[in-house]
Amino acid sequence: MQFNQFNMFNDVVNIARQEMVEAGYEQLQTTEEVDAVLNKEGTTLVMINSVCGCAGGIARPAAAYMKNYETKPDRFVTVFAGQDKEATAKAREYFTGYAPSSPSFALVKDGKIMTMVERFEIEGHEPIQVVQKLEKAFDEYCKAD
Repeated sequence: MQFNQFNMFNDVVNIARQEMVEAGYEQLQTTEEVDAVLNKEGTTLVMINSVCGCAGGIARPAAAYMKNYETKPDRFVTVFAGQDKEATAKAREYFTGYAPSSPSFALVKDGKIMTMVERFEIEGHEPIQVVQKLEKAFDEYCKAD
């Protein structure tokens, strides 16, 4: 059997996508899907997924856990950096004031960025530390007005 890096990489990407779907996140793969969701009234957590180790070992487990938190946004969505390039670029247009970062989390309310948990706040940290940052953001921005 011949080793095929392309197929192996696609397997890793598919597994990473599936983890987010199983966690209850909606995949946004087109610019139209991104605009339709992020322009909705209410709060949306956007998980910027990637294949790096900190995404798999820290960010995706934290993302999955957040679906169980009592205070939560109206929607949980994900875009995949490096894979769904146009959708990711469109999502990043909403994240004014923040540099592109993956993995990362953006909390958007009524089409405007409220806060982000950037890669530097994920990489080298434990999943529980990321969860705590997200919990704080949810408590601040996701309560009923």
